[in-house]
Amino acid sequence: MIMTSLSLTGAEASAKQDGAGSYTIVTGAAGFIGSRMARLLNTLGERRLILVDRFNRADKQPNLDGIDFAFKVDRDILFEWLEAEGPPIDRFYHLGARTDTTEFDYSIHERLNVEYSRKAWAFCTRHGIPIVYASSAATYGDGILGYSDAHDMPDRLQPLNPYGVSKNEFDKWALRQTETPPHWYGLKFFNVYGPGESHKGRMASVVFHAFRQIRERGFVELFRSHRPGFRDGWQLRDFIHVRDVIKVCRWLATSLPASGLYNLGTGRARSFEDLAKATFAGMSIEPDIRYIDMPADIRDKYQYFTEADMHKLREAGYSDPFLSLEEGVTDYVSGFLLPSAVGQP
Repeated sequence: MIMTSLSLTGAEASAKQDGAGSYTIVTGAAGFIGSRMARLLNTLGERRLILVDRFNRADKQPNLDGIDFAFKVDRDILFEWLEAEGPPIDRFYHLGARTDTTEFDYSIHERLNVEYSRKAWAFCTRHGIPIVYASSAATYGDGILGYSDAHDMPDRLQPLNPYGVSKNEFDKWALRQTETPPHWYGLKFFNVYGPGESHKGRMASVVFHAFRQIRERGFVELFRSHRPGFRDGWQLRDFIHVRDVIKVCRWLATSLPASGLYNLGTGRARSFEDLAKATFAGMSIEPDIRYIDMPADIRDKYQYFTEADMHKLREAGYSDPFLSLEEGVTDYVSGFLLPSAVGQP
């Protein structure tokens, strides 16, 4: 791999001498889903990748290790760099975002999740490039309106936090546009878990935190239910393995069905108790689940049920089965978390 210098400060480039061809952009490439997307593309023979992120965090470096790419570009100069260098682009996976649901400064979400996404949209529209971008099930708020990805929904939704608001605002904006990329897909990710999320801290999946609790203390703490009709530990979520998420992203970008918003979950809600038991099973440990009160300040905003309506994606032609919760958690725990924990205190 021959290192080249670029005229724009902040762009780190490695140019491979592998002949002519188009490039694929992956934003959020040092993050959870973006890094897994880049790895999948590598396994499919795609190495002409332009990785985009802020590459200044040491805790994200393991996500980049071993990925074969053409260019690595700081997110803040991406569009200047693209216009200056003019590389031919055939697909754009926009998976970078500010995902912290506890960040209540909306201006941060607006800049990174709305305004930046509009720039990606404009670039893809101008150059005729298909785009797959990350929306979120956080757009559904408390779920009182259900979980349909119909295009008349976003105007009625009331997300519960600034992150969800920002994702819904961009979805609404995209649906209003008359000038669009040739194909575009906004994916409402439900509860994604899997390798590559350790840098996310408190925003990492319940699987990751359950594993850490079991390893450190031998038991898992789950919230008690504070709503009639739900017993302790039986709050329900649609948990989906990152492997399935990136497979769908790739399928949409290559099969090019009708543009629009698509849910991306398994279509089956499962309990936190099921998830905890699957984590124990993956570690070959007998379950020890204990219950604690949910903090009073989040009780009125807590979602007791999420489940993706997956009819649209299935009707578009995606037919691969999704990993069950037990299959996915076992794969993650035994295949990644346990081996990576060897030798750690």
